[in-house]
Amino acid sequence: MSFKILVINPGSTSTKVALFENVTLLSEEKINHSAEELKQYPNLWDQFDLRKNGIVTFLQKNNIRTDQLSAVVGRGGLLKSIPGGTYLVNEAMVADARKGVQGEHASNLGCALAWTIAREAGISAYTVDPVSVDEFEPLARYSGHPLIQRRALAHALNIHAVGRMAAKQMGVDYLLTNFIIAHLGGGISICPLKQGRIIDVNDASSSGPFSPERTGELPLQPFIKLCFSGKYTEGKMRKLVMGKGGLIAYLNTNNAEEVERRILEGDNTAREVYEAMAYQIAKEIGAMATVIKGDVRAIIISGGLARSIMLTDWIKERVQFIAEVIVLPGEFEMEALANGVLRVLQGKEEAKIY
Repeated sequence: MSFKILVINPGSTSTKVALFENVTLLSEEKINHSAEELKQYPNLWDQFDLRKNGIVTFLQKNNIRTDQLSAVVGRGGLLKSIPGGTYLVNEAMVADARKGVQGEHASNLGCALAWTIAREAGISAYTVDPVSVDEFEPLARYSGHPLIQRRALAHALNIHAVGRMAAKQMGVDYLLTNFIIAHLGGGISICPLKQGRIIDVNDASSSGPFSPERTGELPLQPFIKLCFSGKYTEGKMRKLVMGKGGLIAYLNTNNAEEVERRILEGDNTAREVYEAMAYQIAKEIGAMATVIKGDVRAIIISGGLARSIMLTDWIKERVQFIAEVIVLPGEFEMEALANGVLRVLQGKEEAKIY
């Protein structure tokens, strides 16, 4: 049976939209929103109509009527902590997305946009593996002090997607296999995927390796001293660790291609910084291997930075003793959203209720 699924993925400066017929991509567009355009809107939810109008225009340009759709799916954001899977969007989910129960992010708009368009068409709206997927085992929640609990916030959608892809490629059962997955992008998430569950992961906003724009984990005592130095407001400190850290802080660029060009031109500082990022990624992979006691079928490297052969080769050198390394470059969020809904529509999986 054929199902047409509209996929909506809001980012900070764009809204990605796609139409799938089962697993086949029929049409897609990245609707860019300039900084000038977004300045008109004081807060995230003021952008709702702008984003929705862009989606409606996409449908009109591609001669897609909403009565032709089987379902609409939007990327899930910082909702309450929930297990992975495909969820029906309901009023409670949209309300929590608006509140930003675990923070504000453009992806919070995804479920609400999908819900609004689906209601108008008289069909169901879904979200798949939102950022707030929490499949931690109890020991993973300890931070070192009861006032702070480790949070499960990660690139869950892409992590589950590449886990399924690798399992299919290797001819193994996804729900019976253990992987270490490293999602390398503007933020970096590294996790043990135990039989289809993300049982631990670094918080890409607070810990783990440094990335193109983020500091990752910092030495705590010097960080506390910096916080109380009088030189930084809370807002500036938050920007320092998320937005002005990592490659930007060391090399004044978040562009991996530029860093590689500088390395090839003989810039030894760029080489050392870039290799240090690979070193920290490899170290985190090794740490996560201990969580599943070394029972690792494969290490999967994905995300935009996985396109860098230089970076992935450095990582491989340090971790290939643990298990086979599979590189699946890029992000597969649009496909993952469509496939999550398709599994429900085909009766292979039951939709969860938020």
